[in-house]
Amino acid sequence: MIYVYAATIVIVAGAGIYMILAQNIVRIILGVALLAASANLLIFLSGRLGSVTPPIIRQDAEVLGSYAANPLPQALVLTAIVIGFALTAYAVALAVKGYKSLGTMDTSQMHDAEELGSPFAAKSAPKQG
Repeated sequence: MIYVYAATIVIVAGAGIYMILAQNIVRIILGVALLAASANLLIFLSGRLGSVTPPIIRQDAEVLGSYAANPLPQALVLTAIVIGFALTAYAVALAVKGYKSLGTMDTSQMHDAEELGSPFAAKSAPKQG
């Protein structure tokens, strides 16, 4: 069963990387979301596979039993989901703003900054004398 999980993670990560390499902004955003989902799945599955008890310490115990699931990957994944959602929402807002100002979602057609010239172009030194 672990090979099925590993294959799923590889397929989702590969699809995310493939979509990140596209020229459409929407595909890039979806690719980042897929890559984040594959990372979340990897972290979540590192906790423990199989049917285990929830990570709750009983009242008469002082430590978590060895039979319980590891709570750290679950907490990390919950945090990563919230951060990933915020990143996706921000990227969508930037994409909408870019579409309204440029009229395109294709990154190969976004050349407004290039028309202004390079801010690092060599300027001629002032003449003295």
